[in-house]
Amino acid sequence: MTKIQFVDCHRLPERSFFFKGKQFPLCARCTGIYLGYAIFIPIIFFFKLNIWYSLLAIAPTTIDGLTQAYCKRESNNPLRFFTGILAGLGLAGISDFIAYYIVEFSKFIYHSL
Repeated sequence: MTKIQFVDCHRLPERSFFFKGKQFPLCARCTGIYLGYAIFIPIIFFFKLNIWYSLLAIAPTTIDGLTQAYCKRESNNPLRFFTGILAGLGLAGISDFIAYYIVEFSKFIYHSL
């Protein structure tokens, strides 16, 4: 599992989960983000997330990360994981929002020609 090289993650041991003595290939926050994104992909066909709710879902991760970086506050892995899941859901919602308008713009251009 350490062959995941295309992902930009610091992989610090103290900020990662371990299973059977082996470190996850991603930190707790990135694990949550990718899991949240993966959870939302099948749901996206039935449920659309408003852009404002998507941005709101990303806010806890942003606040947690920034206060950790600049306010000398140390977060914990469960909090990183949970806020990461919210961010993954929010990022999937934003991706859906962008994709929808790209398709609509393409339709507009196609019918304008």
